[in-house]
Amino acid sequence: ACTAMRAAAGTRDDVDIMNELPTILVAYASKHGSTREVAEAVATGLRERGWAVEATPAADVDDVSRYAGAVLGTALYTGRAHPDARRLLKRHHAALAGMPFAVFAMGPRTSADEDIAGARRQIDAALAHRPDVHPVAVAVFGGVIDPSGLHFPFSRMPASDARDWDAIRAFADEVADAFAPAADRRAG
Repeated sequence: ACTAMRAAAGTRDDVDIMNELPTILVAYASKHGSTREVAEAVATGLRERGWAVEATPAADVDDVSRYAGAVLGTALYTGRAHPDARRLLKRHHAALAGMPFAVFAMGPRTSADEDIAGARRQIDAALAHRPDVHPVAVAVFGGVIDPSGLHFPFSRMPASDARDWDAIRAFADEVADAFAPAADRRAG
């Protein structure tokens, strides 16, 4: 009723305006939740830059073509991207190839250069299976280890959180900047 009253009066509110904005998908594949937390931080950063954003588990994504762009976040386990991220890339690679697309991966135990480089090789290998998809931004962030939720021998590892929240915010800004020109072309 309120929407009808606003429409009749010729006024618009923030919800009406947000519904007209191009929407960015932030899909994430997470086993223990840290990738989801980073995806939510990326989504928040994009919203702060003026984007409408939907953050959702990668397994729940049925159609990417309705979005102005997509960000895929994946955890890395034993040298591979999370299965839900791999499935999303396999099912939707043609649509992703035609829109702004960015990827981030979580997984190294530390933010040391050699750990980040090793994880970057893993995400590059996953993307190599879909040569038509060319991300405008790729980032690797340190992961989280909570031994209380792991099985032996991993339950003996020390707890750690190697996420760099400043780098995560910078990635969200990079994605917002990279997506803007392409979204303008798609809208026009």
